[in-house]
Amino acid sequence: MSGRILVGCDTSDRHPVATLPPVSRVGLVLGGGGITGAAFHFGTLLAIEMATGWHPDEADVLIGTSSGAFVGAMVRGNALHLDTFAGTGETQDEIHDWLNGYLYRRSAPRGALRWIRRGLLPALRQPSLHVALGSPGMYRTDGLEDWVHDAVGPLADSWPTKPTAIVAYDVERRERVPFGTEAAPTASLSNAVAASSAVPFVYEPVLIDGRWYADGGLASGTSADLLLAHPEPLDLVLVVAPLAATEPRSGGRFYEDVFDKVGRAALASELAMIREQWPGTETLVLRPDEAVLDIARPNPMSVGAAIPTFLETLRSMRHELAHGSVWSILHRHLYREHPAAHARNI
Repeated sequence: MSGRILVGCDTSDRHPVATLPPVSRVGLVLGGGGITGAAFHFGTLLAIEMATGWHPDEADVLIGTSSGAFVGAMVRGNALHLDTFAGTGETQDEIHDWLNGYLYRRSAPRGALRWIRRGLLPALRQPSLHVALGSPGMYRTDGLEDWVHDAVGPLADSWPTKPTAIVAYDVERRERVPFGTEAAPTASLSNAVAASSAVPFVYEPVLIDGRWYADGGLASGTSADLLLAHPEPLDLVLVVAPLAATEPRSGGRFYEDVFDKVGRAALASELAMIREQWPGTETLVLRPDEAVLDIARPNPMSVGAAIPTFLETLRSMRHELAHGSVWSILHRHLYREHPAAHARNI
């Protein structure tokens, strides 16, 4: 499912980010990857901002999936800073408790009959990954919604003014649903983020307008092709893809490489579509290197790995963004004359 990306109504009283006119028309795609994927997003986007002076909220279009949906809400809500991600705790235990309070609120077992009908029985007849659809979750998603509310305020109950799509997956119809487009039902930003982040078996599905939704990564970890709904070609498509690493990490578990291969294949197909329809559009994909993967894996949902992943991402991006082929793209499309004047403190 796809459709034209709508311009929402921001009813918040927050102050807008002071920005210069955009250098280029940019589509920003934030893929899924658990809490460590969110850490990778935070580190990567803050590194880009510090290096170029470009604020991610200047993106003409933003596509967010799963953890990328949460980070996308932070981008549009002017909340892309460390306190949003780690709170004000000073010790490792305090940060862990703060994150656990949002991410892991226990859920009473429910939805088993729905899962048997819509997930388990169809998968027994025709084995597939759809066995996960609608599965009962150990945790509730209301903590994710509270996190969005606490971070972006009233915007959580409305939608960003700039084109933004949050991708979830319709459990019964087995199709992706990009909230924020004309093809999807109306949802609040916090509802859409919770639906997009409802990892099967971890979180219970989310009910919106009478339908159940699960993690948007069930369709694609990135859904970059949704950018093609933009009425005119973009100059740059910037993809941050935590679950599409190009090389398996040393000593990694077998399923890590499986998820990365699936993520790479989906993203490659989406980028091929973009290049075919917009041949003049440049693309840049930023992925975790082995040093980041060693911390972020094998459990992307580990709160204990979140801050170390963030810090390692900052270190890795210092080298990645300085690479000639990468910096030439950033300089061409995002660079400000005096980036230090626009970069915010982490």
